[in-house]
This record gives sequence, C-alpha cells and structure tokens, in this order.
Amino acid sequence: MSTLHFDTSAPKKATNLSINSDLLRQAKELHINLSQTVEDYLANLVREAKQQQWLAENAEFIAAYNKRIEKEGVFSDGLRRF
Repeated sequence: MSTLHFDTSAPKKATNLSINSDLLRQAKELHINLSQTVEDYLANLVREAKQQQWLAENAEFIAAYNKRIEKEGVFSDGLRRF
C-alpha cells in the first residue's frame, strides 16, 4: 500500500501541456483519460522523488543505525532460530 503525498480532495486546476500530436490522437482513439493518466503518473513521480529526498536527508542516521546494529546486534539475536 502506498501513501499518497498530496491532497486528493484539492480542486483540479487546468494547465497547458505540449504533447506529440500523433500520440495524443492515438490516446483519444483508445479512450485514454489523459488527465487521469497524467495525474497518476505525476503522483508516482512525486512519491518517488519524496522517497529519494527522505533517504538523502536521513542517510547519515540510517548509516549510523546500521553500523550500531552490525556492531551490537539486535535484542532477539539469542532467541531466533534462523
């Protein structure tokens, strides 16, 4: 399950896009909802960019945590059977 990183109840806003005319024609022939398709793709791009941003912002802490676990282990090391 992925978390949405935008307000889905926010109003729609008209915008201008420049799209290859042949591609647009084919999409219309195939009854592809251009607005929904672009919105879905843009939502994925935003989610991925925010994930990368979070990883970059927290890289130092993640590395420190991993180093500590490598050195000290975790509490269940003596309990698990795998």
